[in-house]
Amino acid sequence: MGWPDKYVVNIIRMIRKVLVANRGEIAVRVMRSCREMGLRTVAVFSEVDRTSRHVMYADEAYCIGPAESHESYLNIEKIIAVAKHCKADAIHPGYGFLSENADFVRRCDAEGIIFIGPTAETMEEMGDKIAARKRMMAAGVPVVPGTTEPLGSADEALRICREIGYPVMLKASMGGGGKGMRLIHSDDEVKEAYDAARSESLSSFGDDTVYLEKFVEEPHHIEFQVLGDSYGNVVHLFDRECSVQRRNQKIVEESPSPFLTPELRREMGAKAVAAAKAVGYRGDGTIEFLVDKYRHFYFLEMNTRLQVEHPITEEVMGVDLVKEQLRVADGEKLRFRQDELFQRGHAIECRICAEDTENGFMPCPGVIRQLTEPNGIGVRIDSYVYEGYEIPLYYDPMIGKLIVWAVTRQYAIERMRRVLYEFKITGLKTNISYLRRIMYAPAFVKGEYDTSFLEKYSRSLQRPNGGNEEIENMAMVAAYVDYLFNLDENTPVRTVDSRPISRWREFGLQKGVLRI
Repeated sequence: MGWPDKYVVNIIRMIRKVLVANRGEIAVRVMRSCREMGLRTVAVFSEVDRTSRHVMYADEAYCIGPAESHESYLNIEKIIAVAKHCKADAIHPGYGFLSENADFVRRCDAEGIIFIGPTAETMEEMGDKIAARKRMMAAGVPVVPGTTEPLGSADEALRICREIGYPVMLKASMGGGGKGMRLIHSDDEVKEAYDAARSESLSSFGDDTVYLEKFVEEPHHIEFQVLGDSYGNVVHLFDRECSVQRRNQKIVEESPSPFLTPELRREMGAKAVAAAKAVGYRGDGTIEFLVDKYRHFYFLEMNTRLQVEHPITEEVMGVDLVKEQLRVADGEKLRFRQDELFQRGHAIECRICAEDTENGFMPCPGVIRQLTEPNGIGVRIDSYVYEGYEIPLYYDPMIGKLIVWAVTRQYAIERMRRVLYEFKITGLKTNISYLRRIMYAPAFVKGEYDTSFLEKYSRSLQRPNGGNEEIENMAMVAAYVDYLFNLDENTPVRTVDSRPISRWREFGLQKGVLRI
C-alpha cells in the first residue's frame, strides 16, 4: 500500500534555491526550514551584518550595501540583482523591510522570480486600511465603527470625532507597527494628533492618508493565522493572544487565548477564513481582531506576511508555517482541511530585546560577552546571536524569541519562568528581567489582562527585582569573597551523597538562597 497523497514528497519542484531578503532571526528561521526541505539558500547582508549568523548559515551570501536600510535591505534593485546573479528561483521576504511592499512583488514577477507570499494586488488591498475595511464589510466581517474614506482636514476629523464619540483612534491608512496612530480623548487633541499622524505616516510609509476609528476600550488584541493556496482553499490555524503590548508593539504572545470561549473561537475563525477568501489570499497571513470586554469582536487589519509571533502557532498546531509557505508558492494545494486542524497544549513567546527597560526601553546595542541559552523539554529559541557578536544600532533591537510549550497554560507559565531565569546575556542590557516580572504578574497569571496591561501595571513591572535573584547574586558574591579569603582551606569536600561541592557554593546553600 502506498502513502496517502498528502504524505508524498513533490520531487519535481520549481523552487530549488531561495534568497532570503531579510536579516537576523527570521532569516535564520526561514533558512532552517529550507535546509530541511533540501533547498539551497542565499543570504543578503549589509556591511555591518557581515558577521551575522544568517550570513554564515546560508549556502551563499552577498553584501548589498551599507548599514542604512534604504541602501541595503530596502533596496529592491540590489536584491533583485543578487537573485538574478545567483539564479535564485524564489525570494522569501521574512517580516518587516520589503515583506509588504507590492512594488517588490511586481519586480519579482517581472523577473520571473517566485515571491513567497500573496499577490501584489492582495497586498495593496489589505495594506490600505481603508480599502481593507470596505472589503471586510462586504464580506460580512465586523469592523470597528469609523470612516470609510480618507480624512481631508483636521476640521473634518473634528466633526467625525464628535459624531463617533470619544475616545477615537486616528490611524495611518498604510500604517503598521504602531506608527501613524494617535489616541484622541477630546476636541483639543484633534488638530495636533491629525498633523502628527500624517507626518509620521509620510515619513514611515511615504503616504500621509489617515482615517478614524472608534477606540475600543479594554480591548484584547487577538490574531488568527490563515493559510491559503492558489486554488481557493483557505484554512485558519487558530488564535494568538497578543495583548501584552507597549506602544502598540507586542512583547509577549500566547496561544490559545485565555480570553476566548470555544464558541467565540469558532466564530472568529470562520470570519478570518471569510476575510482571507474575500481577497483570494495565498500563503501565510494573519487576520487581527480587537475583542472588547463583552467579547464583541471587530476586524482590525490583515498582515500579508509571516508574523514575528508565528512560532507559538507552530507549537500548538504542529505545523511548520515556513514550509507551508514554500509549498504553496511552489504550486501545491493545502495539505489539510479545517476539520483536521486542532490546538494541542499551550505556547508562550517572549521577545528578547537589547534594550534598557529602566530608561524608556531605549535600544542598547553592544557586544554580547556571555550568552547562556536555556534548554529542556518544550523550549525553543529563534535567534541569530552568539558570544562575541555585536548587536548593531541600525535595526530593530530584538535579539530573538524565546518560546515554550506545555500541556496546560499553567505549566507553560511555569516553564517560561524557569527558562527566563536560565537565560543569561552579559555585555549589554536586555529586557529579560522585565519579562520575568510579567510572568509573575497576577493579572497575567490569571489570564485577566488586555492591551492596557503594561500601562496599568507599569510601576510594579518596572521595579527592579528586589527578591530572590538579587539575594542569590549577593550571596554568590559574598560566598566567593569568603572563598578567596580562605583559599588555603578551600579544598574540595564531599557531601553525604559523594557529590563534590565547592566551599563557596556550600556557603550559599547554608544561607538557603541558592537553587540546587
